Amino acid sequence: MSVYSLGIKELDDLLDGIREGTNLMMIGPPMSRKDELLDAIIFQNLSNDDAAILVSTREPGERVLTWFEGQGMDISSINVGVVDCVTKTLGMGAPDTPNIKRASSPVDLTGIGVKISQFLEEFLVKKNIKKIRLCINSLSTILMYSNLQTVFRFLHVFTGRVKAAGGFGLYLVEDEMHDPQTIATLKQLFDGMIEIKAVGDTYAMRVVGLTSKPTPWFEYSIEGTEVSLSKTTKT
Repeated sequence: MSVYSLGIKELDDLLDGIREGTNLMMIGPPMSRKDELLDAIIFQNLSNDDAAILVSTREPGERVLTWFEGQGMDISSINVGVVDCVTKTLGMGAPDTPNIKRASSPVDLTGIGVKISQFLEEFLVKKNIKKIRLCINSLSTILMYSNLQTVFRFLHVFTGRVKAAGGFGLYLVEDEMHDPQTIATLKQLFDGMIEIKAVGDTYAMRVVGLTSKPTPWFEYSIEGTEVSLSKTTKT
């Protein structure tokens, strides 16, 4: 059985590994550096035996890969695929590449689903990779263009495929952008959450749902691909 990690020692020790087939929502306020946190988690866990698929609704695929390369990763030898939902909306006719497949826009859930499926086929079937991560940044952008019922159906398919493949899914949501009913509906699809909140002039995170009780809150800082935690005494 595959066990996944966040690449953040304090949380990984408390969770004692994330079992295969787990889907997590990462939810937090704007400006809390969730994007960087997601990228750091992907980076820390990529090796020749792992693969990651990142659906990007905010940045072109090239910019996503440039960040990973800037951290010293050789993209040509790592199994990472970006589903780019941005470039075509800008009217640019950039072709697909081995690491980037382009959907027409964040509203094109059918196209996004096809591109995810193509990467899953490549990594799981053709390359026989055993550990795969699916990350969507962000569900909030997709929800701006599509209704909740449509997004729920789309997510139901792919959280199910993550479970079936023994993968690990991580999905970003902007807190305060959605009504409580929307968040409650989405939660049904996930095994737990990484919750982020403001603590004074900094931010803290905890993991809920994977252990018998939530982890403590940890304030965090991010330096490149390294996430440092300190237990917070504030509430």
